[in-house]
Amino acid sequence: MLDTGTEPQSTQAAEAAGNTAGDGAAAPERGRRHVHLAHVRFADLDPLNHVNNVRMLTYLEDARIAFLRWDAPGGDGDGDGPLGAMVVARHEVDYVAPLLLRRDPVRVETRVTEVRGASFRLAYEILDDERVYLRAESVIVGYDLERQRSRRLTPAELEYLEGYRDPA
Repeated sequence: MLDTGTEPQSTQAAEAAGNTAGDGAAAPERGRRHVHLAHVRFADLDPLNHVNNVRMLTYLEDARIAFLRWDAPGGDGDGDGPLGAMVVARHEVDYVAPLLLRRDPVRVETRVTEVRGASFRLAYEILDDERVYLRAESVIVGYDLERQRSRRLTPAELEYLEGYRDPA
C-alpha cells in the first residue's frame, strides 16, 4: 500500500475522517488532501493501451474543478463555491508509470503547496494503493472576468486554501 501520510485512501474514508470538502460544518484541518476518483475509460487509451498523456491532464482538470468548485464548502453544485474565477498559469507534469485500462478508479489527490496574494500552487498525484502514476503541479491565479486580468485572492479564498496547504 502506498504511504500517503495521514491522508485518507478513498473519498468515503476521507469524508468519515472529516478530511474532504463537504458541507463546511467543521473548520478545515490544515494539510488535508482533496480526493477525487477518476475512472479510466477505453476512449482514454493510446495505441500502446496506456492512458493518453492529455487524458491524464483531463483527470487533473476534473479533480481541480471538484476541489475549486463542486465539492467545496459553500458550493451547491452550480459552480458557486467559495472561490471566485481562477485560471491555470502553469502546469508541470511527471509521468511516473503507465496507467492501463482498469475497473477500479484511481485517486487524484490534490493539496495546496503555496499560497500567495494573487496565486497558489496545487500539487497532484494520480495513484492507487499500489503505485503513483503521475505527479504534477499547477500554478493557479485569481482572475477578474470583467477586467480580463489577474486579481488578488480574497480573505475567504485564502482561508479555504490554507485548509489544504501542506504544513510547514
